[in-house]
Amino acid sequence: MSYDSEITVITCSGISNTGKLTAKVGEILIQRCPGQIEVCLPARAEANKMKDALIHADHILVVDGCNDCCGRKKLREHGYEPDIHIIATECGIVKNGMEDPRFDEIELLTSVIREKIR
Repeated sequence: MSYDSEITVITCSGISNTGKLTAKVGEILIQRCPGQIEVCLPARAEANKMKDALIHADHILVVDGCNDCCGRKKLREHGYEPDIHIIATECGIVKNGMEDPRFDEIELLTSVIREKIR
């Protein structure tokens, strides 16, 4: 699939290391992919803000931290399915409680996502 138009990113943004990781990676994607990433919102964003972003989304990328898939669940509550769904723990990231995400984890997940959206 070609992602020539802008992508809306939804992150799980939980409080575990993998949730913090998805939020950080979302911020980095906006910086590293100008013109390709339209907006990045946490799944816990205000309902009206989320609805507005989804209505205008060309493509939707959900980045979940673990198999709980909180980001995808929230997206489905709004009646949408992701065009791309990435789960950090399926990319080799270990969920380990409340630790802060490490630089190598941030770079790994960012690289996985950038490969998927090319």
